[in-house]
Amino acid sequence: MSRPIAANLEIRSTGKGDHIACRSCGHALAPAGQPWKRQAILRELSMNGAGGKAYTGAREAILRQFGCPGCGALLDSEMALPGEPFLDDIVRA
Repeated sequence: MSRPIAANLEIRSTGKGDHIACRSCGHALAPAGQPWKRQAILRELSMNGAGGKAYTGAREAILRQFGCPGCGALLDSEMALPGEPFLDDIVRA
């Protein structure tokens, strides 16, 4: 059984408990209630000029993209300053 929690994420119930998983391929990322982004593929891009005209601070800001290790599907993205911790989405079953 599975429950969608985002466009490409779901909670899957298995014999080993509930896990946050990729909706595209079913790859389990983390147990429900635990941070999952550390198990994803991380891509960091400069925000300088991304999506149009640059803005003040664009040289410092980065876009983080989190992909599925199983199929490469984009799972989430966030803006941050280099070195800042991830914005952990903790989803409980």
